Amino acid sequence: MASATDSQRLSEVIVSFCLQGSFPDDIGKIAPVSGTDLRPTIEALASCKKQLEADIQTINQETLTNVSSWVSNTKKLQDDMIRSKSIANDILWQAEAPQASGQAVQDAEAKADFLCREVQYVQQLHGVLASLCRISRLLSDVERVNGEGRALESLRLLEQAWEALNNVGLQSGVQALFDRQWKSLISFDVESGKFAVYSNVDSGTISLDQAAMGFKAFKEMDERMEQLWRSLDAAIISPRMDKSKTALQAIETEADELRLGGQTQGSIDALVSDMRRVFTFLAGKLPAELLKSLSGIIMAEFVPKIIQQWLNPAVPSSLAGLSGFEDMIRLVDGFCAFLTDKGYTGFDELKDWATKAPTIWLDKCRETALSEVRTRLMQGLGASKMVEKVERQMVSLTEGKELATTGAGAAADKDDWGADWGDAWDDNADEGPGPQESSPRPAGARTGQKSEDDGADAWGWDEDATDQTATVKSEATAQAEDDSAEAWGWGDEDAGVKSTAAGEGTGAASVPRRERKTRELVLRETYHISSMPDPVLELISTILEDAATVTKEGGEHQLVASTAAGLFSIPTLVLALYRAMAPHYYSFDAGGNMFLYNDAMYMAEKLGGIAAAWRQREDLTLRARSMLRLEGEMGTLHSFANRSYGNEMNVQKTVLQDLLGGTQSLMQQEDMEAAVASGTARIRTLASTWEPILARSVWSQAMGSLADSLARRLLMDVLDMSSIGQEEAYRIAKLIASASELDDLFLPSKLGGSAEARANEVPTTAQYAPHWLRLQYLGEVLQSNLNEVRYLWCESELSLYFSADEVVDLIEASFEDNARTRETIREIRAKPQPAVV
Repeated sequence: MASATDSQRLSEVIVSFCLQGSFPDDIGKIAPVSGTDLRPTIEALASCKKQLEADIQTINQETLTNVSSWVSNTKKLQDDMIRSKSIANDILWQAEAPQASGQAVQDAEAKADFLCREVQYVQQLHGVLASLCRISRLLSDVERVNGEGRALESLRLLEQAWEALNNVGLQSGVQALFDRQWKSLISFDVESGKFAVYSNVDSGTISLDQAAMGFKAFKEMDERMEQLWRSLDAAIISPRMDKSKTALQAIETEADELRLGGQTQGSIDALVSDMRRVFTFLAGKLPAELLKSLSGIIMAEFVPKIIQQWLNPAVPSSLAGLSGFEDMIRLVDGFCAFLTDKGYTGFDELKDWATKAPTIWLDKCRETALSEVRTRLMQGLGASKMVEKVERQMVSLTEGKELATTGAGAAADKDDWGADWGDAWDDNADEGPGPQESSPRPAGARTGQKSEDDGADAWGWDEDATDQTATVKSEATAQAEDDSAEAWGWGDEDAGVKSTAAGEGTGAASVPRRERKTRELVLRETYHISSMPDPVLELISTILEDAATVTKEGGEHQLVASTAAGLFSIPTLVLALYRAMAPHYYSFDAGGNMFLYNDAMYMAEKLGGIAAAWRQREDLTLRARSMLRLEGEMGTLHSFANRSYGNEMNVQKTVLQDLLGGTQSLMQQEDMEAAVASGTARIRTLASTWEPILARSVWSQAMGSLADSLARRLLMDVLDMSSIGQEEAYRIAKLIASASELDDLFLPSKLGGSAEARANEVPTTAQYAPHWLRLQYLGEVLQSNLNEVRYLWCESELSLYFSADEVVDLIEASFEDNARTRETIREIRAKPQPAVV
């Protein structure tokens, strides 16, 4: 027999199944029914039945009145439906009767229409009553489940009850009524610019305080306040703050209404005055709860709008309007205090704007300066302007003589360079004659000078007055192979000075004392710049003057005194922006990169002048003097200019190599004459383009670099040939002669700016193109016999430009291998560095 515990367990399982409809998961552990005492189970079921009957009776008693009422209403409804059906049948019968009169038909139609509306109403009422009945049952279930401690179940049933209540439509009806009454309190007209707020319209409508309660009940506070702000903004605020309008209207208040009135000024003072009226009106009309919610919504849009559209544009970009800016800061501070007093919040951004006024002014100065540079660049290079470069050098007699015979001296002929030099260095000393070298005198020397005078006498190197200055309006050039670095070719690496020093370095001890004397030489050279540098330099000067002014203690600009360091940094930003954007905009013009080179060098020179003058000024404070940092910018501009020059030269050299056939050897091309002609034509085109832009020395260096690139290409392609026939040698010589026509670009008269070439002029191409003489000697070797080649090597200057191995390779490629050839090769190898006569 099963134990009492098994019987009790079985009774609990069966009762649970009857009440909840489910067995426990461990049903397998229950003892078999056949072997269990069922009396406890029967007693438990009987007890549960009694409890359920008692509960049902209690519920019936509690809902007896409602149920009876619903039953009664249902019976009445059923009777009404039966009566309506009977009336409808009568109507149909009367409509079918032929003797029915017209009046009877109309009465029947009216009665049918009335009955249809009644039926519809009754059906709606029936639906509402059924919904209420269901809601009542759900609420009863909520109470029951809540009493049993089942919280989640009670929440679920309560949610269903709320959904059912919403479906009835009572809430939407109440909301619709509330919305109508709220709209009667708030009215606006965008067309006429009016906005009204009424505390109470009549006794039948809600007040603003009651509206606040309703918004909280329906959880619509923020939504309603946003709608109110949109209406106010569309009717009043936006039209008043629209700066695009030619005439702005003032805001006026009258009792319960805001409206746009007569014309007002477009100043910030007038705007703030109008905004005070608006915020005073709202604070006086709206309850505190509505104003608190509305404040956050208004300030989120109003504050950024007034800052971006009114305050920021009014910030001055220099010290000129600073007094007005200080007045504006005080006005904003007062407006913030007013808003706080009226109970508004959320305008911290406006407070921060007033607090950060110095920084905002500095940002405006920086933004304006950078914008001006961008605008200038986008307008293009404009008309070019000729400027002069002046450089002072200490030169000796030999260097002066070199300048007289090179392009620098020739370039100055048209400016009476020789006369100036002769006047400054007149030979009145009694140290004795100088060296008896035959050196050409500079053109334009004094007419009374005898032609047989010693070169030194013409230069006047014996003069004792060492403080006089000679003027030369051109400078010697740098080495031609330097394409980008030190592109001006001035200073310690002056080409004329280099060549002289190289030639006389070993004999310095034997140089007479008069040759070792030096004088100051002023080198002048003109070139062209675009319209960009002067406005940029003027902008920088203006900014620096403002920065110096704000550093003065006790001045009238104490508000922005802390921005001095920031002002001194703006020129660096201006120049950085210029360097970043200029390559793009300069590239639109022919020769733009060379204009960029000139402009950058010009600005670097002028910045040096500004820095030097700055250090000498006595009206500056010590702080202002120490804050100026232009030396680094000068170096950066020099590097930038050299990069621009170097990049342009690299591009043009690439184009030149493409015209010459790219990687394919000229000697392997079918029409190599056309390729060389294209290359020389390209060089002449660039010469014509750059001539009115670059200084004469820089132009000569650039042209020399391109000519040297052409010469190197010809040399490389010829020296790579394993054999050279007589016909090929003739064609190569013609190519070299075609390339050599570029010599006319480097005539001293050309470099001096003379329209016509002088007779028997010697081109100075080799001074700017190191491989040029090497190319000329290659042409001579290709057109010479063995004896002539031996002479060029042993007696002439061929060994200065070619090594013995290179000459031997040329002989082996050009001549047959015989005894004479081998003898010539032996002689050349025996004298790897022959003395030059």
